[in-house]
Amino acid sequence: MTTKTYPETKYWGKRISESGPQPVYKQLLPDGETTQLSPAPSQKLYNHSPDGFQFGYGGSGPAQLALALLLDVTSLPEVAVAYHQDFKWEFVASWGEEWSITSQDILEWLESRHRSSKRALRGIAGIEHG
Repeated sequence: MTTKTYPETKYWGKRISESGPQPVYKQLLPDGETTQLSPAPSQKLYNHSPDGFQFGYGGSGPAQLALALLLDVTSLPEVAVAYHQDFKWEFVASWGEEWSITSQDILEWLESRHRSSKRALRGIAGIEHG
């Protein structure tokens, strides 16, 4: 049996109601199974929103989504916590009715923040240290 290698993950959401938590999905590209991103791992780090994810403004639901995305991409709680509010304001708060972003987009954003802030991002694949 051959194991597929997936270099990138796509995350996306689509507003399904005017209020309440919104589902967020992820798919390993190019043809992995689509699954729903759970808020639970990020809520263990910081429970901004017990109800789950939101996007399109700067509140607690978008903060939870930003934290969850950074945690899912990096698997580094300290990095996710350190950068999630900035990520929320630069991306999640401005997302409209439908949005998508890739793990590569998120890693590139983290790399640019690392260069500008000089915070350590040890262990993230694809980010150069120096």
